[in-house]
Amino acid sequence: MGTALVYHEDMTAARLLWDDPECEIECPERLTTALERLQQRGLEQRCLQLAAREASEAELGLVHSPEYVALVRGTQALGTGELQTLSGQYDAVYFHPSTFHCARLAVGAALQLVDAVLAGAVRNGLALVRPPGHHSQRAAANGFCVFNNVAIAARHAQRQHGLHRILIVDWDVHHGQGIQYIFEDDPSVLYFSWHRYEHGRFWPYLRESDADAVGQGPGLGFTVNLPWNQVGMGNADYVAAFLHVLLPVAFEFNPELVLVSAGFDSAIGDPEGQMQATPECFAHLTQLLQRPGVHPECPGSPGPSLDEPPAARPHEALAQDRALTALGKVLYLLDRILDGQVSSGVAATPARAASAALDVAIRRGLSHGAQRLLCLAVGQLDRPPDLTDDGRNLWLNIGGKEAAAPSMFHVSVPLPGTTGGFLSCVLALVLPLAYSFQPDLVLVALGPAHGLRDPQAALLAALLRGPAGGRVLALVDEECTPQLVVVLARVLHGEAAPSLGPASTASPEDAQALVQLRGHLEPRWKMLQAASEAGGPGSG
Repeated sequence: MGTALVYHEDMTAARLLWDDPECEIECPERLTTALERLQQRGLEQRCLQLAAREASEAELGLVHSPEYVALVRGTQALGTGELQTLSGQYDAVYFHPSTFHCARLAVGAALQLVDAVLAGAVRNGLALVRPPGHHSQRAAANGFCVFNNVAIAARHAQRQHGLHRILIVDWDVHHGQGIQYIFEDDPSVLYFSWHRYEHGRFWPYLRESDADAVGQGPGLGFTVNLPWNQVGMGNADYVAAFLHVLLPVAFEFNPELVLVSAGFDSAIGDPEGQMQATPECFAHLTQLLQRPGVHPECPGSPGPSLDEPPAARPHEALAQDRALTALGKVLYLLDRILDGQVSSGVAATPARAASAALDVAIRRGLSHGAQRLLCLAVGQLDRPPDLTDDGRNLWLNIGGKEAAAPSMFHVSVPLPGTTGGFLSCVLALVLPLAYSFQPDLVLVALGPAHGLRDPQAALLAALLRGPAGGRVLALVDEECTPQLVVVLARVLHGEAAPSLGPASTASPEDAQALVQLRGHLEPRWKMLQAASEAGGPGSG
């Protein structure tokens, strides 16, 4: 179970045959450069490589009209002048005698990837496709796009695999109006798009690209547009958009499949997008999308360790005292994480030794290479009394004793009583704090009577892998069920967290406590300011 890479060199065949400054950027090098970079980094070899196939005309008909498919098929026999005339009937599109073949391959690549994931052959994958698709509509090419690859892939997943809930995330800098039009009255597909908008002054200049376009009829509320009305959005803006806008809706929608229309003109360096998000940001966004859906991560990274110390270590003498034995395991795992032998781990501790083990782990982490350590303690666990607020450690306690002297680095919050309250706490407090703090290491400690259900604990551990680069050590009370240890190990290895179950709203008390705490912390932690009453992401 790894990652698939779908590609076919024939998709580079189509190219512009006449002078058109608007269309000249849609060139074969957009595809070959991406593939070359994957090869240079050794990533292509780590993936299951699949050659794209041509989509059938019946598959194209899942989204497009027969007349439009026939029109594109006919471009194979047209001369350059006829192709130019036909292209002029559409907005920012050019046709080539190879366009029909290339566009069918692009769709077929998306379909093969969906089939591979849903058949369980791989966990996830990347389809390198050209031409792109998200602007294409039922009977019209638009914005370099001929057939709507992602929309056809979604319909294919529904028809061939019986899926009922699909999330499409479109992080291209342009609005994918083609996807929106196709699914705007369909509640089985949740479409999210952020895009440069400039109050309607940026292409494609559509009123329906604004935030109040939310679908219609049965699909009302299943279109989410986040229009950027200024340029220069960076990593914090993009992550905040996910935490405060997309993920709360996505978790409630509970998709069976996540499809990403991954245009990278929203990244730094694109002259048209004019945004500032770095490539690394998109890795975090991808990892966040694995949580509400079914997609874990790429193969090859070290998994979680459940190992005990090797026989050569003198742990036999410590076995007389269960607490010392448990502490030895914690330190053994922690050292392996800090020196890079494994990325994460799970260790059990006796209830009476939980706080002491956490204390030692914090000190060990800070003295052996961690520059910033985040400790998320759930339940009745004591914060080390002499832990200083020097910016190197952030203590976040959920459901424990209220801090006697709360500070910007010592945060306590009640355990929410509902699933909705728990999600609000995680997405609106825990993750913004974690991404602001940028820890080298995360300790997740589940103390006695921590009060979390297994799926909630698993989600916490899974989501905190992102801010820490995967370095997470989970400490659990040994009275917890063996199933909790198993599910924590699985999510730390990259598998999807179990479903949280039916959606529910936060109680008024939990919501008010969260608002008050955020108000107290916002001056220090900028990621908490994104959803303030003054305006959310992109409000400028």
